[in-house]
Amino acid sequence: MRITVFTPTYNRGYIIEKLYRSLQEQTYTDFEWLVIDDGSSDNTEELFRLWTVEKNPFPIRYYKVENGGKHRAINKATDLAEGELFFIVDSDDYLTKDALENIENWERNLENKELFCGVSGNRGRQVNDFLGTTFEGEYVDATSLERTKYNITGDKAEVFYTNILRKYKFCEFEGEKFITEATVWEKMAHDGYKIRWFNKTTYICDYLEDGLTKNMKEIFAKSPKGTAYYIKQQIKFYKCNVKGRLSYYNLYYDFVKSNLKLGQAAKYLEIQPVTLIFSIFLVKCKKIMMK
Repeated sequence: MRITVFTPTYNRGYIIEKLYRSLQEQTYTDFEWLVIDDGSSDNTEELFRLWTVEKNPFPIRYYKVENGGKHRAINKATDLAEGELFFIVDSDDYLTKDALENIENWERNLENKELFCGVSGNRGRQVNDFLGTTFEGEYVDATSLERTKYNITGDKAEVFYTNILRKYKFCEFEGEKFITEATVWEKMAHDGYKIRWFNKTTYICDYLEDGLTKNMKEIFAKSPKGTAYYIKQQIKFYKCNVKGRLSYYNLYYDFVKSNLKLGQAAKYLEIQPVTLIFSIFLVKCKKIMMK
Protein backbone atom coordinates (compact mmCIF):
# COMPACT_ATOMS: atom_id res chain seq x y z
CA MET A 1 0.00 0.00 0.00
CA ARG A 2 1.48 3.32 -1.06
CA ILE A 3 -0.58 5.86 0.93
CA THR A 4 -2.71 5.72 4.06
CA VAL A 5 -5.27 8.51 4.14
CA PHE A 6 -6.07 8.78 7.83
CA THR A 7 -9.16 10.50 9.18
CA PRO A 8 -9.88 10.98 12.88
CA THR A 9 -13.53 11.86 13.35
CA TYR A 10 -15.92 12.82 16.11
CA ASN A 11 -19.62 13.44 15.45
CA ARG A 12 -19.07 14.51 11.85
CA GLY A 13 -21.64 12.25 10.23
CA TYR A 14 -23.32 15.33 8.77
CA ILE A 15 -20.28 16.32 6.68
CA ILE A 16 -17.79 13.45 6.28
CA GLU A 17 -19.43 12.17 3.08
CA LYS A 18 -17.84 15.06 1.19
CA LEU A 19 -14.41 13.64 2.00
CA TYR A 20 -15.54 10.13 1.06
CA ARG A 21 -16.74 11.28 -2.37
CA SER A 22 -13.48 13.15 -2.97
CA LEU A 23 -11.56 9.93 -2.29
CA GLN A 24 -13.74 8.10 -4.79
CA GLU A 25 -12.75 10.69 -7.40
CA GLN A 26 -8.99 10.41 -6.90
CA THR A 27 -6.87 9.94 -10.05
CA TYR A 28 -4.47 7.79 -8.00
CA THR A 29 -5.89 4.72 -6.29
CA ASP A 30 -3.06 2.89 -4.48
CA PHE A 31 -4.25 4.00 -1.06
CA GLU A 32 -6.36 2.97 1.89
CA TRP A 33 -8.76 5.06 3.96
CA LEU A 34 -8.12 4.44 7.64
CA VAL A 35 -10.71 6.01 9.95
CA ILE A 36 -10.68 6.19 13.73
CA ASP A 37 -14.00 7.26 15.19
CA ASP A 38 -13.16 8.97 18.47
CA GLY A 39 -16.32 7.95 20.29
CA SER A 40 -18.98 9.54 18.07
CA SER A 41 -22.59 9.45 19.27
CA ASP A 42 -24.13 10.39 15.91
CA ASN A 43 -24.69 8.31 12.74
CA THR A 44 -21.00 8.00 11.78
CA GLU A 45 -20.83 4.26 12.48
CA GLU A 46 -23.93 3.61 10.37
CA LEU A 47 -22.42 5.49 7.43
CA PHE A 48 -19.24 3.43 7.51
CA ARG A 49 -21.21 0.22 7.80
CA LEU A 50 -22.66 1.12 4.39
CA TRP A 51 -19.51 2.51 2.82
CA THR A 52 -17.23 -0.40 3.71
CA VAL A 53 -19.34 -2.76 1.58
CA GLU A 54 -19.57 -0.43 -1.41
CA LYS A 55 -17.36 -1.14 -4.42
CA ASN A 56 -14.42 1.23 -4.18
CA PRO A 57 -10.93 1.11 -5.74
CA PHE A 58 -9.52 1.50 -2.22
CA PRO A 59 -10.13 -0.35 1.07
CA ILE A 60 -11.81 1.34 4.02
CA ARG A 61 -10.83 0.39 7.56
CA TYR A 62 -13.01 1.84 10.31
CA TYR A 63 -12.32 1.62 14.04
CA LYS A 64 -14.36 3.08 16.87
CA VAL A 65 -12.57 3.92 20.12
CA GLU A 66 -13.30 5.66 23.40
CA ASN A 67 -13.01 9.44 23.09
CA GLY A 68 -9.42 10.43 23.77
CA GLY A 69 -8.56 13.22 21.36
CA LYS A 70 -7.01 13.54 17.93
CA HIS A 71 -3.43 12.94 19.07
CA ARG A 72 -4.29 9.55 20.60
CA ALA A 73 -6.11 8.62 17.39
CA ILE A 74 -3.00 9.50 15.36
CA ASN A 75 -0.79 7.42 17.67
CA LYS A 76 -3.06 4.41 17.19
CA ALA A 77 -3.40 4.98 13.45
CA THR A 78 0.35 5.05 12.79
CA ASP A 79 0.53 1.52 14.23
CA LEU A 80 -2.41 0.35 12.12
CA ALA A 81 -1.42 2.05 8.85
CA GLU A 82 -0.38 -0.12 5.92
CA GLY A 83 0.70 2.70 3.61
CA GLU A 84 4.28 3.91 3.16
CA LEU A 85 3.01 7.48 3.39
CA PHE A 86 0.63 8.80 6.06
CA PHE A 87 -1.73 11.65 5.17
CA ILE A 88 -3.99 13.11 7.87
CA VAL A 89 -7.19 14.49 6.35
CA ASP A 90 -9.75 15.81 8.79
CA SER A 91 -13.38 14.75 8.56
CA ASP A 92 -14.67 18.22 7.68
CA ASP A 93 -12.22 18.66 4.79
CA TYR A 94 -11.69 17.01 1.40
CA LEU A 95 -9.07 16.53 -1.32
CA THR A 96 -8.61 17.81 -4.84
CA LYS A 97 -9.01 15.10 -7.49
CA ASP A 98 -5.28 14.89 -8.17
CA ALA A 99 -4.13 15.30 -4.55
CA LEU A 100 -2.79 11.77 -4.05
CA GLU A 101 -1.30 11.66 -7.54
CA ASN A 102 0.63 14.85 -6.80
CA ILE A 103 1.82 13.49 -3.46
CA GLU A 104 3.02 10.26 -5.03
CA ASN A 105 4.85 12.10 -7.84
CA TRP A 106 6.63 14.55 -5.57
CA GLU A 107 7.69 11.86 -3.12
CA ARG A 108 8.85 9.47 -5.86
CA ASN A 109 11.18 12.13 -7.28
CA LEU A 110 12.91 12.89 -3.99
CA GLU A 111 16.64 12.30 -3.90
CA ASN A 112 18.38 11.42 -0.62
CA LYS A 113 15.04 10.34 0.87
CA GLU A 114 16.68 9.52 4.19
CA LEU A 115 16.92 13.29 4.81
CA PHE A 116 13.16 13.78 4.53
CA CYS A 117 10.20 12.95 6.76
CA GLY A 118 7.69 13.71 4.00
CA VAL A 119 6.23 16.10 1.45
CA SER A 120 3.56 18.78 1.63
CA GLY A 121 1.20 20.66 -0.64
CA ASN A 122 -0.93 23.66 0.28
CA ARG A 123 -4.30 23.87 1.95
CA GLY A 124 -6.89 26.22 0.53
CA ARG A 125 -10.54 27.16 0.66
CA GLN A 126 -10.69 26.36 -3.05
CA VAL A 127 -8.44 24.77 -5.67
CA ASN A 128 -6.94 28.01 -6.97
CA ASP A 129 -6.30 29.39 -3.51
CA PHE A 130 -4.15 28.62 -0.50
CA LEU A 131 -4.02 29.49 3.18
CA GLY A 132 -1.26 31.64 4.62
CA THR A 133 1.75 32.52 2.50
CA THR A 134 4.15 30.58 0.33
CA PHE A 135 7.40 30.88 -1.61
CA GLU A 136 8.01 31.53 -5.29
CA GLY A 137 8.73 28.57 -7.53
CA GLU A 138 7.66 24.93 -7.58
CA TYR A 139 9.13 23.65 -4.33
CA VAL A 140 11.41 24.25 -1.35
CA ASP A 141 13.17 21.69 0.85
CA ALA A 142 13.12 22.84 4.47
CA THR A 143 12.33 21.65 7.98
CA SER A 144 9.17 22.69 9.81
CA LEU A 145 11.33 24.93 11.99
CA GLU A 146 12.47 26.82 8.87
CA ARG A 147 9.00 27.68 7.62
CA THR A 148 9.17 31.37 8.50
CA LYS A 149 12.54 31.66 6.77
CA TYR A 150 10.98 30.47 3.51
CA ASN A 151 7.68 32.35 3.94
CA ILE A 152 5.70 29.14 4.49
CA THR A 153 2.92 30.20 6.85
CA GLY A 154 -0.57 28.95 7.61
CA ASP A 155 -1.84 25.37 7.69
CA LYS A 156 -0.32 23.08 5.06
CA ALA A 157 -1.07 19.53 3.89
CA GLU A 158 1.84 17.51 5.25
CA VAL A 159 2.25 13.84 4.32
CA PHE A 160 4.78 11.85 6.35
CA TYR A 161 6.67 8.59 5.97
CA THR A 162 4.77 6.17 8.18
CA ASN A 163 7.89 4.41 9.47
CA ILE A 164 9.32 7.74 10.65
CA LEU A 165 6.08 8.96 12.20
CA ARG A 166 5.85 5.76 14.25
CA LYS A 167 9.04 6.83 16.03
CA TYR A 168 7.55 10.18 17.01
CA LYS A 169 4.48 9.47 19.10
CA PHE A 170 2.44 12.26 20.63
CA CYS A 171 2.76 12.64 24.39
CA GLU A 172 -0.41 11.56 26.16
CA PHE A 173 -1.27 13.28 29.43
CA GLU A 174 -3.87 11.63 31.66
CA GLY A 175 -7.12 13.56 31.74
CA GLU A 176 -6.26 15.69 28.71
CA LYS A 177 -7.57 15.25 25.17
CA PHE A 178 -5.42 17.65 23.17
CA ILE A 179 -1.84 18.41 22.30
CA THR A 180 -0.89 20.40 19.23
CA GLU A 181 0.46 18.47 16.26
CA ALA A 182 3.35 20.94 16.11
CA THR A 183 4.97 19.11 19.03
CA VAL A 184 5.70 16.16 16.74
CA TRP A 185 6.21 17.98 13.43
CA GLU A 186 8.79 20.28 15.04
CA LYS A 187 10.49 17.46 16.91
CA MET A 188 11.18 15.76 13.59
CA ALA A 189 12.47 19.08 12.27
CA HIS A 190 14.72 19.51 15.31
CA ASP A 191 16.21 16.12 14.51
CA GLY A 192 17.03 17.40 11.01
CA TYR A 193 14.24 15.91 8.90
CA LYS A 194 13.18 18.05 5.95
CA ILE A 195 9.90 18.28 4.08
CA ARG A 196 9.57 18.97 0.39
CA TRP A 197 7.00 21.79 0.27
CA PHE A 198 5.43 21.98 -3.19
CA ASN A 199 3.33 24.84 -4.46
CA LYS A 200 0.06 23.16 -5.31
CA THR A 201 -3.19 23.07 -3.36
CA THR A 202 -4.17 19.49 -2.57
CA TYR A 203 -6.39 19.92 0.46
CA ILE A 204 -9.63 21.92 0.67
CA CYS A 205 -10.74 23.07 4.10
CA ASP A 206 -13.07 25.38 5.91
CA TYR A 207 -12.85 25.98 9.64
CA LEU A 208 -16.15 24.95 11.20
CA GLU A 209 -17.54 26.50 14.36
CA ASP A 210 -17.06 23.20 16.23
CA GLY A 211 -13.55 22.61 14.90
CA LEU A 212 -10.22 22.68 16.73
CA THR A 213 -8.91 25.82 15.02
CA LYS A 214 -11.97 27.92 15.82
CA ASN A 215 -11.79 26.97 19.50
CA MET A 216 -8.02 26.80 19.98
CA LYS A 217 -7.68 29.00 23.07
CA GLU A 218 -10.37 27.09 24.97
CA ILE A 219 -8.81 23.77 23.93
CA PHE A 220 -5.34 24.87 25.08
CA ALA A 221 -6.85 25.90 28.43
CA LYS A 222 -8.41 22.47 28.97
CA SER A 223 -5.07 20.71 28.34
CA PRO A 224 -2.60 22.70 30.45
CA LYS A 225 0.05 19.97 30.72
CA GLY A 226 0.11 19.37 26.97
CA THR A 227 0.16 23.11 26.33
CA ALA A 228 3.07 23.57 28.76
CA TYR A 229 4.94 20.79 26.98
CA TYR A 230 4.47 22.66 23.69
CA ILE A 231 5.56 26.03 25.14
CA LYS A 232 8.73 24.53 26.67
CA GLN A 233 9.51 22.80 23.38
CA GLN A 234 9.11 26.07 21.47
CA ILE A 235 11.54 27.81 23.82
CA LYS A 236 14.08 25.02 23.37
CA PHE A 237 13.80 24.53 19.61
CA TYR A 238 13.82 28.24 18.78
CA LYS A 239 16.63 28.90 21.28
CA CYS A 240 14.77 31.78 22.90
CA ASN A 241 16.64 34.45 24.84
CA VAL A 242 15.35 35.78 28.19
CA LYS A 243 12.90 38.15 26.50
CA GLY A 244 11.56 35.34 24.31
CA ARG A 245 11.15 32.95 27.21
CA LEU A 246 9.25 35.49 29.27
CA SER A 247 6.99 36.21 26.32
CA TYR A 248 6.19 32.49 25.99
CA TYR A 249 5.53 32.18 29.74
CA ASN A 250 3.01 35.02 29.53
CA LEU A 251 1.42 33.45 26.45
CA TYR A 252 1.01 30.17 28.31
CA TYR A 253 -0.66 31.84 31.27
CA ASP A 254 -2.95 33.75 28.94
CA PHE A 255 -4.03 30.39 27.48
CA VAL A 256 -4.66 28.58 30.78
CA LYS A 257 -5.58 31.26 33.35
CA SER A 258 -9.31 30.52 33.03
CA ASN A 259 -8.72 26.95 34.28
CA LEU A 260 -5.47 27.11 36.26
CA LYS A 261 -4.05 29.02 39.23
CA LEU A 262 -0.77 30.87 38.73
CA GLY A 263 1.22 28.55 41.00
CA GLN A 264 0.11 25.44 39.12
CA ALA A 265 0.84 27.12 35.78
CA ALA A 266 4.38 27.88 36.96
CA LYS A 267 4.78 24.27 38.08
CA TYR A 268 3.79 22.93 34.64
CA LEU A 269 6.27 25.34 33.02
CA GLU A 270 8.95 24.20 35.51
CA ILE A 271 9.68 27.77 36.64
CA GLN A 272 9.26 29.72 39.85
CA PRO A 273 5.94 31.57 40.34
CA VAL A 274 7.84 34.85 40.64
CA THR A 275 9.22 34.33 37.13
CA LEU A 276 5.73 33.89 35.73
CA ILE A 277 4.49 36.97 37.64
CA PHE A 278 7.40 38.97 36.23
CA SER A 279 6.62 37.87 32.67
CA ILE A 280 2.96 38.92 33.06
CA PHE A 281 4.01 42.26 34.56
CA LEU A 282 6.43 43.01 31.70
CA VAL A 283 3.83 42.33 29.02
CA LYS A 284 1.27 44.55 30.80
CA CYS A 285 3.86 47.36 31.04
CA LYS A 286 4.62 47.01 27.35
CA LYS A 287 0.94 47.30 26.46
CA ILE A 288 0.56 50.40 28.62
CA MET A 289 3.59 52.05 27.04
CA MET A 290 2.24 51.37 23.55
CA LYS A 291 -1.05 53.18 24.25
